[in-house]
This record gives sequence, structure tokens and C-alpha cells, in this order.
Amino acid sequence: MVHGAAHTGTCYMATPDLRPGWAPRFAGTGRHVFVPDWPGHGRSPQRADFPTLGTADVANSLLALLEEIGPAVLLVHSASGPMAWWMTERRPDLIRAVVGIAPGPPANLLKDLPDDPVAVAALRDDAGAGRPVHAAEDRPVWLNAEFAAASWTYTPRFPQDAFEHYFASIVAESPRILNERFNIGGRGLRIGDPDKLRDHRILIVTGELDPRHPREVDAATAAYLGADFVWLPDRGITGNGHMMMIEDNSDDLAALILTWLDVAGC
Repeated sequence: MVHGAAHTGTCYMATPDLRPGWAPRFAGTGRHVFVPDWPGHGRSPQRADFPTLGTADVANSLLALLEEIGPAVLLVHSASGPMAWWMTERRPDLIRAVVGIAPGPPANLLKDLPDDPVAVAALRDDAGAGRPVHAAEDRPVWLNAEFAAASWTYTPRFPQDAFEHYFASIVAESPRILNERFNIGGRGLRIGDPDKLRDHRILIVTGELDPRHPREVDAATAAYLGADFVWLPDRGITGNGHMMMIEDNSDDLAALILTWLDVAGC
């Protein structure tokens, strides 16, 4: 279970209102669950060159883990989506399946944005461009409570009384990873051939209230990769945003994913 930008594996361990998270929920079904922190995040030491830590650097660290533990299902979220697509293309022997929770697309599907903070700021409400954020690559980026509330915790399913508890788990992010996620300067992580992923089972799950993941964006990612796509309102599940693993129906969403894994033989 791989977290997204500015987070750690904590988001899978428990919800902010202290219910069991997806890691114990999945482990309770008899699965072996690994919850790593990206390099420089949470339990992983942060080096002096953290501001230039790139998406491929994190992906390679995850491949090193998979080489130790053996082939696994990757459950990824948000900015770890591009890592999963890249990893699956390069080491298909180590990936049994991918579950993408509002995952970032491969940069193949994104516009090449200028490396210009003013130009990127003008696109901040453009969902097709991912509502991009430009970050100077000379220092770690701390995303504030206002950003967290607007991007991650604004939904009726988020436990608002536990916002401060949740926000305490937010960590500094590498500006390079943020810039690559939005393909600023055309530097996002691309795959060479989407057909190479089509031999793998892939599931993409998206909620209706995620500002960076409208239905058409994630549906396009799924079509490009040959993935199964679940738009939650089609299942009668409404009110979810970006942080589905810690919203109030997280157990129901875990059951949905576990059922898909069982049917897929993973």
C-alpha cells in the first residue's frame, strides 16, 4: 500500500477518527500487507538532496522492496499512480496487479506545462491539467492546512472533527515530485508502451468529489491502460473525494477492492 504526495503510510494504518485503516482490514483477510514510506517521508530518513528526489527515485526504491518480498499487488494513491505504471512496464514479473485509488496518470496523458510559476498558477482551476501546483526545487514543500482542506478533506465523508489529527500526519514533499506529477517542463514519468500493461489486472477507483480526478480524467487513464474503472456513483456510492481510505465509508470501499482482487485471482 503506497501513499501519495505529502503523506506517509499512516493513511493506511488508521483513519483520523481512529477506526482501523485499510492495512489491518486487508491483513485481517489473511493477506500479507506492506506499508512503506517513500524515501524522505515518515519513517524513511530525509537526505540533504530531498528537494530533487524524483518520482523514478521513489519507484526504484519500491522495486527494491519488491525484489526482497516477491511479486505483489500494488495499491497506490494519487502521485504514486505514475510510479505504478512505470514499475509495471519495467518489472512485470514483480507486479501481480495494480489497484489505483484516484491515481495520477502516466505523463503520456498530460499536457507539457511550462516551467513557469505564473503560467502554472493560471491553470490552477484547470482539471484537465490536474489543477497544477508549481514548486521551486530548492527546498522541501510544506502544504498548509488551507491546501489540505481544499484538496483532501472537503467532502461530507471526511471526519471533519478529526481534521487536526489528520493534518498532523502531513509531511514535507519534494518539489520535484510535485512538478513531475503535473508534468511541468514535460518531466513527468512516462511509460513507453501502454500495451505492455494490458497483461496485468488493473483497477482504478474514483470518487465523485475529487477536484483533480473528474470522471473523464480517470476514465481516460483506465482506457489508456486497459484497466477496470469504478466511478463510485455508478455503484450507488456518493460523497467520496481524494482520501477514500480514511473517509467514513472506508470499510465499504475496502470490501469493494477485496472483492475485485478475489475475482481477479490476486
